[in-house]
Amino acid sequence: MRVGLDVGGTKTEAVALSPRGEIIGRVRRPTGWGSDAVIQSILAAVAELAETVGFAASDIETVGIGIPGVVEPDTGQVLHAVNLGVESLDIPGRLVGELAARVRVANDVKAATIGAASLRGEAGSMAYLNLGTGVAAGIILGGDLWHGAHGTAGEVGHISVDPNGRLCGCGQRGCIEALCGGGPVARAWGRPGAFPIRDIFDAADAGDAQARELRDGLARAAAAAVRVLVLTADVEVVVLGGGLTALGERLEREIVESLRREGEGSAFLTSLRLCERIEMLPAGSPAAALGAALIGADRRTSATGGHDTEERAALRG
Repeated sequence: MRVGLDVGGTKTEAVALSPRGEIIGRVRRPTGWGSDAVIQSILAAVAELAETVGFAASDIETVGIGIPGVVEPDTGQVLHAVNLGVESLDIPGRLVGELAARVRVANDVKAATIGAASLRGEAGSMAYLNLGTGVAAGIILGGDLWHGAHGTAGEVGHISVDPNGRLCGCGQRGCIEALCGGGPVARAWGRPGAFPIRDIFDAADAGDAQARELRDGLARAAAAAVRVLVLTADVEVVVLGGGLTALGERLEREIVESLRREGEGSAFLTSLRLCERIEMLPAGSPAAALGAALIGADRRTSATGGHDTEERAALRG
């Protein structure tokens, strides 16, 4: 049995894969705040998954964990997972004695990229654009997950597209994340709600001027992220995922319309057919948990023991 977990800022999702790679069980639980609570959230999700599917802890061979923050490839230690209240956490070390299975840890967006490629049934050239509390992307070129020289490939959320725009948490102004990340946009809206982005879209449809400005800015920034990914990596498709995609066609329509408007005056942009290179993951897709399970399950390593090759191998099955 292979288990994968997507540890998010509000919920932890876990899936179980059969020996044939089929998802045979899936659970969601709240994620705790702080290092100790994150570990307990992981253990509770694995226990609930085992009970739901009907297997024993001893049946688990591997556990893969996707989590926000910087993940050190050799150790699996997580750094600066600010949305979880974690500054530094040695997840594999903390799970020794708690789980007998082999544990591997990966950045959540990278795991979701692998999961999205698996769900699509191909992994030639694509980008996965995560539109959630924050904004980031994973890029697959030639079947390999591209990390870049220092592991920051795909960090499109911190490209500034409006130097006079809202202040971003990274210290710049007008970053893509500041304009279309769920957290920054909700703070700019300033009104309580279970899903503020949906409230903004509803209010914009009803004629609220502030809501329209926020919705249009979100669409323009997401469209900018799509352009950046296509222009820099020339991927065949940009797959949209993350919490904001719960809006479904409403979100996709706004992004496509923004791409269409901004390409009207440019024959070059028109030739790229950007509107046709967008796909959206099905609502509720367990891409990150699936990708984490695939990374955790792969046995192949490089001569240097690098985590990058584990991810490449997971992509190639």
